[in-house]
Amino acid sequence: MSVPLLRKTPEIENARSHWQYRGGSRPAFATEPKQGQHSVWDFPRPPIIEDVPVTMTVRFKTQIIAETQRGRRVIETAGAPTYYFPPEDVFAPMTGGASRSVCEWKGLAESLSLPGAANAGWRYTDMFPEFQILHRWVAFYPSIVDCYLGGQRVSTQPGGYYGGWVSSDLVGPIKGEPGSSGW
Repeated sequence: MSVPLLRKTPEIENARSHWQYRGGSRPAFATEPKQGQHSVWDFPRPPIIEDVPVTMTVRFKTQIIAETQRGRRVIETAGAPTYYFPPEDVFAPMTGGASRSVCEWKGLAESLSLPGAANAGWRYTDMFPEFQILHRWVAFYPSIVDCYLGGQRVSTQPGGYYGGWVSSDLVGPIKGEPGSSGW
């Protein structure tokens, strides 16, 4: 399947340029990470994709709906990482298209729903070239389904808009909290 690629427009370039922080140094208000912790302020902007070295699992009610040892995550300054599953490692039927959003880095996303869980996740359908490896990979909101990294349940990124997974080794503050829209 070919990946529909998006062009960088002046509007996209403007959206990419407005961020206040770019991961070069931590702001004074950032929590200093202890040994074994990671600061979201050390993540880069533009964001990057990383392989995930542990098993990623998503449960809804009592069922495993996705599980992989081939996951990827996107890390970006100030945000909790977002985790992506290869489509073949998502076991539950998901329907798409209820809503769409645009990320200035990754592309055009469509929301995905499970029976009994509207907007439980999303996937990118049209991509900017740098992120095309994630075309149609599925991400889940830990506020709607139960998400696990290496067996540890994660919590949701603050604010309700972003779908980042907050693990116990992550320190912030994390984008999504009140007053963080320009971070």
